[in-house]
Amino acid sequence: MRILLAEDERDLAIWLVRALQQGDFQVDWVDDGRLVRSSLKATSYDALVLDLGLPGLGGHDVLADLRAADQRLPVLILTARDSLIERVTSLREGADDFLAKPFELAELEARLLALIRRARGGDRPRFACGPLSYDSASKQFTLAHEPLPLTPREHAVLRVLIQRSGEPMSKQEIMDRVFSDDQDVHPEAVEVMVHRLRKRLAASPVRITTLRGLGYLLECVP
Repeated sequence: MRILLAEDERDLAIWLVRALQQGDFQVDWVDDGRLVRSSLKATSYDALVLDLGLPGLGGHDVLADLRAADQRLPVLILTARDSLIERVTSLREGADDFLAKPFELAELEARLLALIRRARGGDRPRFACGPLSYDSASKQFTLAHEPLPLTPREHAVLRVLIQRSGEPMSKQEIMDRVFSDDQDVHPEAVEVMVHRLRKRLAASPVRITTLRGLGYLLECVP
C-alpha cells in the first residue's frame, strides 16, 4: 500500500516513513501543503496522512481542495490539535479519521488499514483473491489455506497485486512500489517476478493476466 505523508515536523516524518515501511507501507513524504496536489497527480496513493499545521497551505485547506475536486482518497488527520471542535470540524470537512499526537504506531497502522479496506468496499482482515489470501498482520500469503513460499521480491510484487486485486497495475506502478529504493532496477525485473509468480500459482485458479496497455491484473478465474 502506498501512502502520502504530509507532515512538516522533520524528525517525526523521517521516523514515520521508516516505521511504516516496516509494516508493508510504501511512504512518500512532503512537508508543504502546496505539494500535496501535485504528488497526488503524479502518483496513485491508497491513503493520505495529513497534518493540519502545514506551511504553504494548511491541512484544512488541503482537505477542502481535495474534496472540492471530488478526490475520494482516504484521509487520516494527524495533528497535535486534539480538541472536540477540531475533530468534528475535520470530519465534517471530509476527513475519514483523526489521530492526535502523540500516538502509537500500531494504532496508526490499524487505522490506515481500516480506511483502505473501507475505501475498497470491505472490512476483511485479509486481502484475498479466490483461494489466495494475504494477512497484513502476519505478512504471510496462503494459497488454499497453505503457506505460499515466496522470495522477498516475489512476496513484494504479489503483495502489491493483491492489495489492488481486480484492478490493473502498470509495470511502472509496480516498480515504484516495490523497487523505489533501487535505482538500478530495470522494468524487466517486474516481468521476471511475474513469470515466477505465475509458476507458483499455476495449479490454482488465481491468475496474473497481462492487459495490453494497462499492465497486470490479479484475478481468480473459474
